[in-house]
Formats: sequence, structure tokens, C-alpha cells
Amino acid sequence: MNATDRTPADLLSSALAADPGRPLVTFYDDATGERVELSVATFANWVAKTANLLQDELSVDPGDRVALLLPAHWQTAVWLLACASVGVVADVAGDPGAADVVVSGPEPESLEAARACSGARIALALRPLGGRFAPAPPEGFADYAVEVPGQGDRFVPYVPVDPEAPALIVAGREFSGAEVVERARAEASGLGLTGPGARILSGLPYDTWEGLSAGLYGPLASGGSVVLCRHLELAGAGVVDQRIEAERVSATAR
Repeated sequence: MNATDRTPADLLSSALAADPGRPLVTFYDDATGERVELSVATFANWVAKTANLLQDELSVDPGDRVALLLPAHWQTAVWLLACASVGVVADVAGDPGAADVVVSGPEPESLEAARACSGARIALALRPLGGRFAPAPPEGFADYAVEVPGQGDRFVPYVPVDPEAPALIVAGREFSGAEVVERARAEASGLGLTGPGARILSGLPYDTWEGLSAGLYGPLASGGSVVLCRHLELAGAGVVDQRIEAERVSATAR
């Protein structure tokens, strides 16, 4: 984290320059038993590929709106940072009918809602290791896992991202990129993210600022990392305690 960082994409760039090999997002799904750990470098590579998909394949422009109909998941975190990298607005659980692009998870109700978008529709299977839909993606949707691997590993926006432009909408509130960074920095210590190396376990959903702060922006702004847990309610207290110890967690948000 540098004092000059003004957007979430800046925070990721600083993390990459400082220590690319350290863990950034460790994801658990207690409904499937999945665990995946992404270093800063691996996460940044997914972000770059997704940003290239947005900019080059989907032809989004700064200020366009991308509705994210996705749960708290490592791939959702990737999409949030990709949107920030391009300069488009990430509208979490937003109205697909008002969006230029919609990104949906595999749940039938999410896919049905996403059909209201007249622009590009991307679907994520949310399978372990970023796997594809089998045997094919839902009709009318492109499969993220098919589209993203061939994208470039480096990303440069056609237009520099304006830190004061709208960057995020969550729970009906709009934030600029600078506001996301400033608020994440201000709240990090209250979450127990007291500096580099701090590690927070979050079971909060991504559809509130609190969930996004604990599950992504706070760790990124403080030089920490997150153990992001989906379906944490399915894990017993003993399992959670063991995870906290095994993952060297220093703070929790549940």
C-alpha cells in the first residue's frame, strides 16, 4: 500500500510490487469442501485477463455499468478488481436491465434475472479451480472459464482511470474509486487488519459494504490477506476454530 494509491487497482499494483508471492485470497466453500489459495501474483493475473476481456472482447468504456450477480467468491473478487482496472462501475447485485454487461453465477434465479440485460452476458460456473460449465454454458451466456484463459496477462487501460469517477455500487450506495480506498484504509484497523501480514477470516456476503471491506478491500488496503469463506454456516464451530489456527488468522468477520 502506498500513500499515492487512489483506486483499488492501484492497491493491487502496489501489493504486486511489494510481495507478489504472498497469499492474498484464500477461499473456502463449506458446501463443497473446496479450498484455493491465490497469491498476489496469481490474483493479479486473473484480474489482468478479466480486465482485457472487459476492455477488448466486451468493448466496455469507462463509466459503463457491470452488474455482478455473484456470491462472495474469489472469482467475484477478481471481477471487482477488473472493473476497477478498466474504470467501469461494478454494481453488486445490481439491476441487470440497467447494466451494459451482466455477470451471473450458476444459480437458476440469478441466470433468469441476468436475462434482463440487453448487453453482453457472462456466466460463471463457480466450480473448483475456475472450471467450465458442463456440458455447455446456459443459453444466451458466454462461459467465463472459456473466454478468459486466452486473454493477455498484462493489462493497460485505454484511458487512465479517474479516481473520482463512480467505481462501485453496493446496497444502493455509490462510491468512487478514491472513496473505496479511503474508506477501506480508515476501517482496516477496526477490522483487526493492523498492518502487513494481518489475516482476516470473513464469512460475510459481498452484497454489503461491510462484506466487501472485510472480504477484499480492507486486506488489500492494509497489506493483509483474507480467508474468504462461503457457506460458513455449514461448518461446525470446531472446523472454524481449526481453520483459524491452520490459516494463522488474526481477525474474524462473521
